[in-house]
Amino acid sequence: MSSHLALIEKTQSLIAAGDIVGAESALVELADAEGDQALMVVLEQLPAKDILAVIREYDNSKESVINLLVTPAMFAHAVVIEKQYKDLTRTHLRGMMNSVIFREDANPVDFLTAIGDLEGGSEALADYFTEKWSRIEAFARTGTFDTVEDDGEMLSETALYANAYAAPRVEQDEVADQDWMELAWILRYQCPDLFIEMLLVLRGKARNHDLGLGEDEEMEEDDGKVETGDTDRGKATPAALDADEESAI
Repeated sequence: MSSHLALIEKTQSLIAAGDIVGAESALVELADAEGDQALMVVLEQLPAKDILAVIREYDNSKESVINLLVTPAMFAHAVVIEKQYKDLTRTHLRGMMNSVIFREDANPVDFLTAIGDLEGGSEALADYFTEKWSRIEAFARTGTFDTVEDDGEMLSETALYANAYAAPRVEQDEVADQDWMELAWILRYQCPDLFIEMLLVLRGKARNHDLGLGEDEEMEEDDGKVETGDTDRGKATPAALDADEESAI
């Protein structure tokens, strides 16, 4: 156990120094030497901000043992604080969500439910779908992602709930891309309340965009953000995440 405590301290020191790659390597070495269970013991003791620092650097050219082992609860806590990286492209958010939620042994609903149960969860999901807003609206209204078929009229919140348990027009295997389409399908038909909650948040983001409000105006209460260029490729973590935010999660 003392060796695990030493590894935890080493991992946190590496992350604090901006060496995310080194931190991941240290965790992988533990799994190789002592097995996945030993790594789980360490992951359970790491703060969400440190787990996030590692898993958001997802590289689809290699398989990460951390992404394969992180639990729904660990992942959800990491996802809701990812916005503090101020990644306006959402590239890291989408990458890590796709890699974890659609991993071979996972039940996506377990991860989505864990995210939805946390404050900020529906906002994180809305961030994931931001660039696909019109197609998500079309999906909510018509059951397909084809905006040509959609007349552009948004369903009211009441209509959304009335429509929540409508039979699918497309089957999951037709949109099984392990990306945003499949995630939207699972949300709508297996977590309908969370899908609606996410869509209402997404509409608010779209309205802010139409009004010319950027991310800073939309979420001006979030201090300590840094530009993504400073945090990509394992170079740094935001100051807000280095503070003790765990009690607020």
